[in-house]
Amino acid sequence: MSPTRSDADRALHVLRCTRGRCSKATRTVEWFTQNTPAPTVAFMGQMSMNKVIHGAFRRDLDRFIAALAAFQPGDRARATALGTAWANFDDQLTYHHEGEHEIAWPALAAVGVSPELLAAMDAEHETMAAALSETRTAMAALLRDPGVGPASSAQAAFQKLRAVTVQHLDHEESELEPVYQAKRDTPEIKAMGRAFGKSGLARGGRFFTWVLDGASGEEEAAVRAEVPGPVIAVIGGIFGRGYRRDIAPVWSGNDAQR
Repeated sequence: MSPTRSDADRALHVLRCTRGRCSKATRTVEWFTQNTPAPTVAFMGQMSMNKVIHGAFRRDLDRFIAALAAFQPGDRARATALGTAWANFDDQLTYHHEGEHEIAWPALAAVGVSPELLAAMDAEHETMAAALSETRTAMAALLRDPGVGPASSAQAAFQKLRAVTVQHLDHEESELEPVYQAKRDTPEIKAMGRAFGKSGLARGGRFFTWVLDGASGEEEAAVRAEVPGPVIAVIGGIFGRGYRRDIAPVWSGNDAQR
């Protein structure tokens, strides 16, 4: 069952709800999340949502490296802002690769992906997790002391993290994107989508707002072609506020220079 146009109109109306009707807004959002393809495994033409998410990871890594290259030693406010953006990125990447291991890999094995390939992907995840840990340490040091040394160490950590992450994303896309496209209608891949879709409204709102922040025209069109606009508007509008307030402004200067 898919949302109809009248359903979408009602969802848009709920966006204008009064304080006393906000519980109805929550119920409407929950209905849409239960009747809409899960964001992590939706398929749009020649691009899966998995590939769109990868684009967001690449984009943020470039942003961090550019921001640290321009970092002024002693700028504690900027260090704090980067720390806030880092907390979101760390959470998104960790959630993504752990979810792949726990949810995606069993589904892919069931549709014929070799155990050897999935083991190789897990090994790359371990390398990426180690680089994430090093970057956490470097960012914690920068927050304690926003000086020349910690800023340089943080930039080096991000350069390493970008190298290992992009290598993995490229490998995953070359090997698994064709599988996702070919097997999109199988029971196993559909069940995988439902499992990923149980992330909750707060995470979903932050996810949509983050993944669309700076997305290319192709990526944004891919998302909006699959996920009804009212779903993004309602979930992102309510549950993406924190991202828009605290994280998107961190990158406004970076993106303006790109």
